[in-house]
Amino acid sequence: MADAVRPHPDVVAFLNRVADEGREGDGFLDEMAGLPGGPEARAAIRGYLDTYGMRCVGEIDITRTRWSERPAALVPVLLGNVRNFAPGEGGRRFERGNRESYQKERDVLARLRALPGGEGRAEETKRMIDRVRAFAGYREYPKYGMVNRYFVYKQALLREAGRLARSGVLREDEDVFFLRFRELEEVVRTGEVDAELVRERREAFRSHEALTPPRLLTSDGEVLNGRRRPADAPPGAMAGLAVSAGVAEGRARVVTEMARADLEPGDILVTAYTDPSWTPLFVTVAGLVTEVGGLMTHGAVVAREYGLPAVVGVDRATRRIRDGQRIRVHGTDGYVEILGSASRP
Repeated sequence: MADAVRPHPDVVAFLNRVADEGREGDGFLDEMAGLPGGPEARAAIRGYLDTYGMRCVGEIDITRTRWSERPAALVPVLLGNVRNFAPGEGGRRFERGNRESYQKERDVLARLRALPGGEGRAEETKRMIDRVRAFAGYREYPKYGMVNRYFVYKQALLREAGRLARSGVLREDEDVFFLRFRELEEVVRTGEVDAELVRERREAFRSHEALTPPRLLTSDGEVLNGRRRPADAPPGAMAGLAVSAGVAEGRARVVTEMARADLEPGDILVTAYTDPSWTPLFVTVAGLVTEVGGLMTHGAVVAREYGLPAVVGVDRATRRIRDGQRIRVHGTDGYVEILGSASRP
């Protein structure tokens, strides 16, 4: 998308206004089509949405707004790629990573062959490497298919909710999200709804959103609290879980909503958690710090795939680290240091 937008200054300026205004819906795409280069940019964005528009932040929650419902949520990330990378950077990064992976394969196999009985070990390792290369990508298919279906379910539910709202049964379309399926079937059959029940559930949902879940909850419901500090961590360092090795130093960008991300190469992303919708941000940043996570949660896995030092499970990271501060992420030892303040460019 960035390669389709970058050559057209009028389109870039227009998308900057869209990001500043926080547009809803997809009307801006048709408006953009009237600009020089606009039809090409619109076609690229719509092509992306045709494939990935059912995704969004927190996509397991069927009620969340999908990218195809609010394409403007993608605009800040798109503009970040326009601003920070040259044309064709995606292909170059892929080829560079491909070359590095084959070089690593050659290095590993050569070291194995130098061992006693190494030829057999190298052959077996080569078979495993080929197997991983052939099949690793398929792990994404179940989630992709599941989220695709969720969006179909949501559209069907909202069509029925719209009919009920127009006939005065529901106060608004979103009321349907506070009914169970059996309750919705009854509402459709009778044309009546328990408005007080919907109101109570909506209020309960809002109160639950304001809660901060405990970091550790046992199967018996016991909340465990405590402080930890890695043995080698300097005083004042923030402890977490080491999930991707290496050390990164840079400007902290505290991001609570992906749609408001404003990142530059070398920045360190600090957020509560990530899910697949955050992956486009990883191409820009130099490291990752999250409040929630473990060795196999999304941010940890993608950080390792991208070679980014990462520390997760840092208590209240988005409040203890200020946006713009210079920090150092120790992804091998599992702690974060605040080095000083830094002004925004």
